[in-house]
Amino acid sequence: MKKQVEAWIRFAEKDLMTVSAIIEKPELANVAAFHCQQAIEKYFKAFILGNGKRLTKVHNLMTLYGTIKEAANFEFDEDLLAALNDVYLESRYPGEMGLLDYESTPTNEQISKYFIFAKEVEAKIRELLNEND
Repeated sequence: MKKQVEAWIRFAEKDLMTVSAIIEKPELANVAAFHCQQAIEKYFKAFILGNGKRLTKVHNLMTLYGTIKEAANFEFDEDLLAALNDVYLESRYPGEMGLLDYESTPTNEQISKYFIFAKEVEAKIRELLNEND
């Protein structure tokens, strides 16, 4: 596996480790959701690089997903991707969105769903990257 791909995977792993460490703390729900989004973004970027494509500076999960769908025949839950895509903006720029932290805080159920989904993305991307080696 290329060093660049491995680096993206290591960074994604750290995001998932962060979620594991804080998932039980409701006051950190925005942070947990953000790290779920970040892990998925990084796994997508690892896959893109692992398939010989160039990365562009983009954080939009739907855009990245469109790129990886061109290279592999698999699907992820687009509704969850879209929800996590929104979380990225809300967790990073609440003032610009006109929201206060308490208005945009995900529920424990949502965080659990996001975390499970991020782990599913991890497993699938790792499987596909290992097939390409």
